[in-house]
Amino acid sequence: MTAQPDIQWDHDRFCTATEAEIARFVGLVEEADPATPVPTCPGWTVAALAEHHGATHRWVQHILSSGARERVSARDLDLRLPGDEAGYAAWVADGARRLVATMRRTDPRALLWTWAGDRHVDWWSRRMLHEALVHRADAEIALGRTPHLDAVLAVDGIEEFLSNVAQARRVTDRMPSVGADGETVHLHATDVPGEWTVTLHPDGFTWEPGHAKGTVGVRAGASDLLLLVYGRASRAEARFEVFGDGDLLDRWLRAAAF
Repeated sequence: MTAQPDIQWDHDRFCTATEAEIARFVGLVEEADPATPVPTCPGWTVAALAEHHGATHRWVQHILSSGARERVSARDLDLRLPGDEAGYAAWVADGARRLVATMRRTDPRALLWTWAGDRHVDWWSRRMLHEALVHRADAEIALGRTPHLDAVLAVDGIEEFLSNVAQARRVTDRMPSVGADGETVHLHATDVPGEWTVTLHPDGFTWEPGHAKGTVGVRAGASDLLLLVYGRASRAEARFEVFGDGDLLDRWLRAAAF
C-alpha cells in the first residue's frame, strides 16, 4: 500500500491557500476578455465564471458571519455586482478579502449549516480552497493554458471531492445510471503518494484510501486526477493510463459530475 501524504491541513492553512488561489484567479480574469468562452463550463464566459465565483464567496461569507444553521439562498443577498463586466475582477477580489477575513476570525469548530455531513466552519474553509483551485483551472483553460495544480493540494482535493460528492443528492440520484453494484474504481497518483478505491453501489458509492485492484484503474499525476474527477479533463488524453473497464469509469465520472 502506498502511504498518503503526511500533510496536516488545518483551518489556517486552508484560509491561506484559499487566499492565494483566488488571487491567481483574479489575475487571470484581469487578463481575459470577459466574453471568452470557458470550455469546461459549457455556455459560460469568463465573466459568468467570475460572477459565479464571486457570488459564492459572498454567500459563504454571509453564512459564516451570521452563523446560519439553515440554508440561505444566494438569491436573497445583495451581491453588488458591477454594472460593467470590466469591474468583475476587482469585485471578486473584494469579496474574497471579506470571505478570508471572516474565515480567519471564526472558530473553525463552530457549528453551522453546510450541504454535507460535516457541520463545522472548517468544512467551508476546505471547500472554498478547492472551489478556488478548480475555478482557477477553468480560467486557465479558457485562456488556452494547461493548469498545473500543486500535487499536495490536489491529493486533498480528491479526498474532499470523494467525501462530499458521495453525500450529494444530485449525485446519488444519478448513480443508478452507472449500472454498478460492487464494481470498483481505483485512482492512483503517480507523482506523490496517493491512492483511492471507490466502490460503486446502485444508490451511491463509498471510498477508502489505499491500493487495490479495481474493475478499472486510472494512473496520472495528482493534479490531473483532480481535474479528471471534476470533469476538467478526459481519460482519453495521453496523460492518463487506464486499465480495465474504461466505460465504467466514464459512467461514474458522469454520475459524479459536480
